[in-house]
Amino acid sequence: MTDTSSARLSGAWHDEALSASDRARALVTAMSLEEKTSQLVGLWVGADASGGDVAPFQDDMNDAAPSFDDAIVDGLGQLVRPYGTRPVDPVLGAQSVARAQRRIMAANRFGIPAQVHEECLAGFAAWRATAYPVPLSWGAAFDPVLVQEMGAQIGASLRAAGVHQGLAPVLDVVRDSRWGRVEETIGEDPYLVGAIGAAYVRGMESAGAVATLKHFAGYSASRGARNHAPVSAGPREMADVFHPPFLTALREGGARSVMNSYAEVDGVPAAADAGRLTGLLRDDWGFEGVVVADYFAVAFLRTLHRVAGTDGQAAGLALAAGIDVELPSVSAFGAPLREAVRSGAVDEALVDRAAERVLSQKAELGLLDADWEPEAPTALEFDTAAQRETALSLARESIVLADNPTGILPLRPGARLALVGPVADDPLAMLGCYSFPLHVGVHHPEHEIGIDIPSVLSALQAEHPGAIAYAAGCDVMRPGREGFAAAVAAAAVADVAVVAVGDRAGLFGRGTSGEGCDAADLRLPGEQHDLIEAVLATGTPTVILVLSGRPYALGAFAGRAAAVVQAFFPGQRGGQAIAEVLTGTVNPSGHLPIGIPRHPGSQPAGYLAPPLGRADAPSNIDPTPLYPFGHGLSYGALSWGRVEVSGTEWAVDGEVRITVDLANDEEGAIDDVVQLYLHDEVAQVTRPESRLIGFQRVSLAPGETARVEFAAHADLTSFAGIGGEMIVEPGAVELRVARSSADVHAVVPLELTGPARTVGSARTLLSTATVQALLAGRSAR
Repeated sequence: MTDTSSARLSGAWHDEALSASDRARALVTAMSLEEKTSQLVGLWVGADASGGDVAPFQDDMNDAAPSFDDAIVDGLGQLVRPYGTRPVDPVLGAQSVARAQRRIMAANRFGIPAQVHEECLAGFAAWRATAYPVPLSWGAAFDPVLVQEMGAQIGASLRAAGVHQGLAPVLDVVRDSRWGRVEETIGEDPYLVGAIGAAYVRGMESAGAVATLKHFAGYSASRGARNHAPVSAGPREMADVFHPPFLTALREGGARSVMNSYAEVDGVPAAADAGRLTGLLRDDWGFEGVVVADYFAVAFLRTLHRVAGTDGQAAGLALAAGIDVELPSVSAFGAPLREAVRSGAVDEALVDRAAERVLSQKAELGLLDADWEPEAPTALEFDTAAQRETALSLARESIVLADNPTGILPLRPGARLALVGPVADDPLAMLGCYSFPLHVGVHHPEHEIGIDIPSVLSALQAEHPGAIAYAAGCDVMRPGREGFAAAVAAAAVADVAVVAVGDRAGLFGRGTSGEGCDAADLRLPGEQHDLIEAVLATGTPTVILVLSGRPYALGAFAGRAAAVVQAFFPGQRGGQAIAEVLTGTVNPSGHLPIGIPRHPGSQPAGYLAPPLGRADAPSNIDPTPLYPFGHGLSYGALSWGRVEVSGTEWAVDGEVRITVDLANDEEGAIDDVVQLYLHDEVAQVTRPESRLIGFQRVSLAPGETARVEFAAHADLTSFAGIGGEMIVEPGAVELRVARSSADVHAVVPLELTGPARTVGSARTLLSTATVQALLAGRSAR
């Protein structure tokens, strides 16, 4: 191993007794302009498959990237995606990254290594790494504890491989399900997104990995659900819907990085929005970490948004707004920025500000320590048994039984099955667009997938003791009904038909779901709708199984399908989880993080709509979903009993406690999710009919009873008032203890008392919930 320490300049930045910011400030003071700007850029590289040197990644968007030696001459801020560019053996990839770090340290006079980042939306985006369920499945599980465990496993894998930062979670709140990136989100409710997102962040950060919140902010509200399209959200919608998940993940999760949105809000591109990136994020919320640009976002200020005439102007706008690092490779923050500084067009103090933030984080990570050296592990396992078990547990908890009117599920042992549909025997139907096999692996067919991904067919063959006839029927995307006849024939002689339909994840139009794969409406892609109709026409009881990245309109099949099961890209063990749910080995317990629409053209629609956004006389269009937010069934149901509240008055600066008793009178174990909603009777601005302010997953064995208690602070009732400030307003409200947003068990009327309060970023963001076991056999009624 080469010793890179002998030629390094030493100074106060090596003093570990000083604060990270003091060390960074001392270093910036000693740096030239070239050295400072070099810390503000990344270089997109691919690790060498033999463990040799990394090489800059080249594509149509990155064709101007410099050579590695030219890029590192004055140092380098970040190494970008060394594992997520091509398939590479984990150990050899880590050795290649370590070699790159030694070269970077030797090339700059301070011996500063790069910060390495990778994608990790549904697991470490590397060959042979566990592919967990996508974030929409996290939302469906309603289980922050399990999501935190997953986040810790992902963070540990990143750190073991020499990666410091992960580009996740996505905290965009869905406003239109046609948007292609719905699969990357946690759902349509900001409370759920914030609570689950914060859990993921806690897990990642506990492992020492820097979590990156994205995309700040409003990205998912693009007009027409088109990727990168302008956002028309007003300041009140931004404050009530899009900002809270980020604040929650910062406060409750401890995230150390934020990534900007691509979109413009009211004409201001996020990468040039000082009011949001500095005024709100830093001055109001107190964020002290690093803001990284989404890939090419700085250049887009000139090329797409046209708010800058040159790359130097784009760099100045981004720096002034609060962007600290340009990704993925050096462009506007390189020579154009230096020229703008030297000409006086950009204040060098902005460069210093960003460099101090970047180097402070490097100090926190130990990268400025005098004795830091890159490690080249001799053994790495990215897909451990523990990781696969977590992926399986999360998949099991996320699968939603939306309908089962005849009790056809669980499948009867020995029943003759027809399993038809284009995703029934496709392992990749389990994965989202940012999983390595679909994001990168499909471009390298010479390599095996690297992980075991059972399809629904193979998993069902292992779980179901009976004959299974299979026919694809059609393709997910391509037109053609040549396979309908075989599918219909199989269904006609079966006891039960399972039609597996849904999405194929991809990027920029190469799939039906994923980044750049937006939908004109919510009809199932390709011929799949008509395939279901053809199978239903046989008269065989039909189960519709949807494996997708977004919800699709299923109203045409309401009252006709024997059952409906929804899975949102449930990961590499998703096939097993689906088979276990269908056969009853696992009792379904997922709840919808986003409503399933009745009609394909009723978007945008969501449960957070105010009164005139819901079904009403002035319009002939009914946006009411077929299955609402929070909905989910099991094989059997808990008995929901007495609800008690700590008082009828709720001080505007106080807390209320509410309890509900539950009992399992069934023969099998049941998991359910108790949900707490707020309804505001009258407010100074229009408000949603109800919104989530608490939830708790409960598991009860047969005969067990439990009491769930929520403690909710009045801050949870706050909203952006008529003047734009977040306020708690006195008056009548209701707390609704519910099984879903539309299935309310009990309504508790309360009076918020006291003067109106203005609350800021220090307000309480989450309720707390506890589960107390009661005496076995005690009634919940």
